Amino acid sequence: MNSMRYISTRGKTSPMGFQDAVMTGLAPDGGLLIPESIPDVRDRLDKWSELSYQDITFEILRLFVDIPDDALRSLIDRSYAPFTHEEIAPAVPVGDIRILELFYGPTLAFKDIALQFLGNFFEYILEQRDEQLNILAATSGDTGSAAIHGVRGRDRINIFVMHPKGRVAPLQEKQMTSVLDDNVFNLAVEGTFDDCQRIMKSLFRDLKFKNRYTLGAVNSVNWARVLSQIVYYFSAGLYVLKTDGADRVRFSVPTGNFGDILAGYYAYRMGLPVGKLILATNENDILSRFFNSGEYSLGDVVPTLSPSMDIQVASNFERYLFYKVGQDSIRLSQLIDRFEKDGTMQLDVGPDGNVDEVFESGIGDRQSTLDTIKRYYEDYDYLMDPHTAVGVSVGERFMRAGEPLIALATAHPAKFSQAIREATGRDLARHEYLDKLADAPTQCDTLPADQGAVRAYIESHVPATTAE
Repeated sequence: MNSMRYISTRGKTSPMGFQDAVMTGLAPDGGLLIPESIPDVRDRLDKWSELSYQDITFEILRLFVDIPDDALRSLIDRSYAPFTHEEIAPAVPVGDIRILELFYGPTLAFKDIALQFLGNFFEYILEQRDEQLNILAATSGDTGSAAIHGVRGRDRINIFVMHPKGRVAPLQEKQMTSVLDDNVFNLAVEGTFDDCQRIMKSLFRDLKFKNRYTLGAVNSVNWARVLSQIVYYFSAGLYVLKTDGADRVRFSVPTGNFGDILAGYYAYRMGLPVGKLILATNENDILSRFFNSGEYSLGDVVPTLSPSMDIQVASNFERYLFYKVGQDSIRLSQLIDRFEKDGTMQLDVGPDGNVDEVFESGIGDRQSTLDTIKRYYEDYDYLMDPHTAVGVSVGERFMRAGEPLIALATAHPAKFSQAIREATGRDLARHEYLDKLADAPTQCDTLPADQGAVRAYIESHVPATTAE
């Protein structure tokens, strides 16, 4: 059983074990929890390249978790049992690239890979400790439905999911609001995803309220989310390296909240031979602008064809920034304080104009997204959702001979059938599970974008788990 400890990026929280880190979510000092050290696994890569997805998951997670091996194996097996592809996350050759399909879980999105595990992990810890948990989450689309399906019906857990009213895809909203279990509460917030995220973080920083209601996080501020996603970088990367006889691979990752590509960054730091991590944004381009200029500055949130990426403030960016400033918590806190005050921060760029040698970045706008969906359907008979198309569009600009490109497919195209119809002129994207939702009853409450309103809602719907 591993003894890895977790520290806060802000440096004012005592180190803790993995189970406590998962239950804590956001660190008490407002920072994000990260492992005290990053394991070097370069001497294990040949062996791992022969393993199944579940076995690679076990080998990676056991480096970071503090539960017995037999319990960990059981958690992994239960978590991936609902997936409909035996490889869990296959890397499929399409044209000149590989597409890493991450949508074979219960809600047809890559978030299932982490949230099925996290739901089982929460339940394991709560049973061990005889405790209750109230999850508070903010979603721009897929996190909400994946989290709800990961914990629905569990006796010891309630979940409150905030989504920006009218700003998630209709099918994504239906996936959340059609779950009528007594422990599920859907909240449509009259604002943007950034408003939802701000409310969530402010309530977690209110330690008295957080402790009284035992608040837990399933957003990618929770380290377990990022950890679970590291696995598919190794699984796909090692498979493609072996199959293609290459020395390094490139990953193109559509991102808004920086969690998915951060997992790739950890895989790179652990020793996976990564040539480039290609960060692809839509028109909400705060992250792309940062990696091309060193400036991290707020803009207005623009509705796009890829709504799960319609984000300006990327909650996982702080973890990366911690390493970028040399793991200096004081310097990091100064930068975050400046950003929260002025809406901007500036870091130095290298001689090539880039912030970090392992990152490339670009924007996939509306037209390039539609063009990519249409082209891959016409040329390869392959349908991709608009988020995946953003990643493919940008990734193609940074292809390099000898370094295979793996583009992450983050959702099943049927979840965004309107974009597919606009791109191809045909109603091509269907899925039996989603078709069944058409006439399903729903349950959702609308709240203003106000911390007090969300706090009062929680207080009125579940009892406090501890005394004042």
